[in-house]
Parts: sequence; C-alpha cells; structure tokens
Amino acid sequence: MDGLTLLIPSSVVREAEDKREATRKLGYVARAAAVFRADRLCVFPDREGERRWGEAFVRIVLQYAATPPHLKDEVWGKREELQFAGVLPPLRLSSQTTADSSESAVNQGIVTEVGPEGRVRVTCGLQHPISLTVPPSMATPAEGERVTVRISSREPVRARLVDEPTPGFDVATVNLSAALADAAGRRIATSRHGQQLSIARLAEFRPDYRDGLTVAFGAPGRGLPEILGIPPEAISAADAAGDAKPYGLDDDHVDSDWGFDRWLNTIPRQGSETVRTEEAMFATLACLTLTE
Repeated sequence: MDGLTLLIPSSVVREAEDKREATRKLGYVARAAAVFRADRLCVFPDREGERRWGEAFVRIVLQYAATPPHLKDEVWGKREELQFAGVLPPLRLSSQTTADSSESAVNQGIVTEVGPEGRVRVTCGLQHPISLTVPPSMATPAEGERVTVRISSREPVRARLVDEPTPGFDVATVNLSAALADAAGRRIATSRHGQQLSIARLAEFRPDYRDGLTVAFGAPGRGLPEILGIPPEAISAADAAGDAKPYGLDDDHVDSDWGFDRWLNTIPRQGSETVRTEEAMFATLACLTLTE
C-alpha cells in the first residue's frame, strides 16, 4: 500500500473521564487524519491498556467521523457508541459532493453489499441504495469501502461507478504485524525514547508519499514501547548505535522479521509529562509532511 497510513492503539481514549470526552478526543484524531490527507487510519489492539472504551467504540466513532455528512444518518442511524457524536468536529473534506460542467454530480458513496457478476449495492445520497456495475478498471470494492459515483440523472436514476480517488480516509481495525507487513515505504514509530527529530535528521530521511509512509502512535501514559513490550533503553541504545531496524517484536504484535524503520521523538522539548495521541499526531505529521 502507498500513501499515508496512521496506526493508533485501541487504548487511545484510556484517560477520558466520560464518553463525551472520549468521543471528542477521537474527533481530534480524525481531524489530524483529515488535515494531513491520510489514506488509512487503522486501530490496532491494546487490550491491556483499554479501560472503559475499547476497540469497537474507537473504530465506530472514527468510521462515523469519516463518513460523508450526506450519508451519516442512512449508514449509521442511532447507536449507543454515537451518543455524543454531536461533539465531533466536522472534517470538511474537499469534494465529497461536486458538480462538473456537464451537470452530472460526483458523490462519495459507501458499498453496503457485494453481489455476484461484478455488481455492488451503494449508498450515495439518493433516496435508496443503488446497484452498480464495477468497471473493468476497478478492483471489486469490499463492503464498507468508499467509492466515487457519478450521477447523471436523479429521476430516473442514472449513475455509474468511476475509478477516481475518494476524499478522506478509510478506518479499519488491524493486527499490527499484518499492517507493518503490508506497509510500503517507511515505517515510523513515535516515542519519547526514539531519536530526537531535528532539521538535519528530517532532511536525511524525509519520506516520499508516493513510496508510502506508515506512522504508529502510542496512547496517553502508555507509549509504543510499553504497548509492544520493548524496554525503552533498548530503543535508546539501538538508536545510539545507528541501527535503523533494531526491533523485532513478539508474536502478539510483530514477527521477528518485522519492525519499524525508525523510532522518532518528534517532540524533543516535551514540556508535559504526557502527550496525548491527538497532540502527537499533529506535531509529528506537521514535520513529516513538510515540502521542499
């Protein structure tokens, strides 16, 4: 996979005092993914770090936040996890619904059913879901995947799938080892125990998004080393030795042949005892997405 993939633990809201605060925190996570044009926002399990709200809650709230406004009610209805969805900040993604000079509309849709013979049922803001043929240039999308629909007429309905990128990001739960195994380009772990990010170091390995970039974050008060069972001193020692791939992780996380290309401390002058995940995301991605 190319593009930008963000990995966050299921314990990301472990310090939230109530569901409203937990929902708001996830809204800021979604905002970071939107602002920095992430392609995928993936939740990996951290059962030991979870408290009142775990993986399912985190995934559902993030998926709701990433759903285009014109599809939210139809796709989600009323769910207990979304009790405080009203506190989520809008993502304001560009081009979720546009019109071109031919007066056809380009809508973002969500696949609700994959049928036989290359057809899928899509919810895209019309009165009812519609069945569409997948064009030969496209791989058959999975249920829940975002797609682009060009609507030339609403009555009678005339629409087709088009092989065009959709704005925004996909949300999924993943096994960390699988996510790293599938990752293209650089794989970066963020930690206060990693190499301190400097202007010189940033210039040395600034990633090219065309090659892919995967960035993993920890949870408040429970960083990646603790989540993954890695002694912090091992990270510091390996970085001091200049080892770019020092860490194979245990079987519950990453196979011994897999790990991160670099551990980075992207807030080297950290003035607070803990940095919230959403804060770390903005600080890290602001650096890693700099251009010439």
